[in-house]
Amino acid sequence: MSTHDEAAEAIDTVLFDVDGTLIDSTYHHAVAWSRAFAQHDLHPPMWRIHRAVGMGGDQLVPSVVGDDVEERLGDELRTAWEGEYRQMLPDVRAFDGAADAVRAVQEKGYKVALASSGKSEFTDAALEKLGLTRDDVDAVTSSDDADNSKPEPDILVAALEEAGGRRGVLVGDATWDAESAGRVPQPGMLCVAVRTGGFSAAELKDAGAVAVYDAVTDLRDGAWIDELA
Repeated sequence: MSTHDEAAEAIDTVLFDVDGTLIDSTYHHAVAWSRAFAQHDLHPPMWRIHRAVGMGGDQLVPSVVGDDVEERLGDELRTAWEGEYRQMLPDVRAFDGAADAVRAVQEKGYKVALASSGKSEFTDAALEKLGLTRDDVDAVTSSDDADNSKPEPDILVAALEEAGGRRGVLVGDATWDAESAGRVPQPGMLCVAVRTGGFSAAELKDAGAVAVYDAVTDLRDGAWIDELA
């Protein structure tokens, strides 16, 4: 490989998933979805809902309760979920060391993007819990920035482009994160995973994660990125 090719493919941007990675919200989302389904007399088991958290809402509904329900009630269920999660937001907190992990990679010279497929208002609430603003990072995306949600790669491509990066590495907590990173077009995108979304290390690696840590706390010194660069 030529020097030019090596430079073109070097990682220059770190993308952080938000829910379950930087803030401890995965189980709040599962409960919010359960309550939204119950409003329509739908009662899928909680474990099945949890396993789908991390997908976009347009993917989660058919995955959990089927395409027919998505066709009849998809938009109503997503609206109900938003209301239920909004009520729980005061109880959601940032993971210890999350903001430090963001700042650590910035100090090493990398661009940083928050690549969320959640609603913009919830991403802004997460930033507040992290003690960060949109001006503190190079890009912030939400579900409004992509035609297709995770596990499709659209939101990651949008975040990378908005940050002005060439090649990124995603830090995520769900198998859907690893799968979406694996679908990013050339030069591709790696995924480093944390277990705070409730997935096992084996599941995350099988989905494509190149490394798995217990929590974002383990990333706050920035040493992990040196191992990939």
